[in-house]
Amino acid sequence: MLAPRLRAGLYTLGLDCALTEPLLDYLALLVKWNAVYNLTAVRDPQQMLVQHLLDSLAVVPPLAEHLPRRAGSPAGQVVDVGSGGGLPGIVLAMAWPHAEVLLVEPVGKKAAFLRQCQAELALANMRVAEARVETLDIAPYPVPDLIVCRAFASLADYVTAIDRLAGPTTAVAAMKGVWPADEIAALPPGWRLHQALPLSVPGLDATRHLLVLQRVAEQ
Repeated sequence: MLAPRLRAGLYTLGLDCALTEPLLDYLALLVKWNAVYNLTAVRDPQQMLVQHLLDSLAVVPPLAEHLPRRAGSPAGQVVDVGSGGGLPGIVLAMAWPHAEVLLVEPVGKKAAFLRQCQAELALANMRVAEARVETLDIAPYPVPDLIVCRAFASLADYVTAIDRLAGPTTAVAAMKGVWPADEIAALPPGWRLHQALPLSVPGLDATRHLLVLQRVAEQ
């Protein structure tokens, strides 16, 4: 049942159904390692498919608009902050093979899982940094075109954490559930809400929003 449901979700989101097999390979690794490493509280593969895979896939089309293109496909530099079990970073790396995706994860066992996924899924466009984003050595990495997080922190804490990583034109995206009015109001000086999109996740009866933040140019 997993493959038909995932394929239908990809079709609904306007994404390539060829992603079905690699995404299911990733899901199998997530289920296997979750039994030992407790990567997610969701245990049932059917629920993982909706709450993790399709939830992450829902941001692929809108976030692609913030990336440069190469050979007609999204490219550029992407950073997933607090990647955890690889969401949405691994999903983005699969959906955007021409992009370079850096997964930043400070917890050792989770970083180990991400490196295992990188090897077993042959994700040549993905790298893993085992570090807190606040202390990440940014020297080896280009300025990202896109920084994204899923359930990482409040918006204020998020932009504070990535402030030195983001360039003047970097799109900074956050995946959220219900509308976070208080968090938006608490954004620190120098940041503003640029774009807010309600998301429809196939099979999920819950509110989801994608927020894109930008630096405010100094006057």
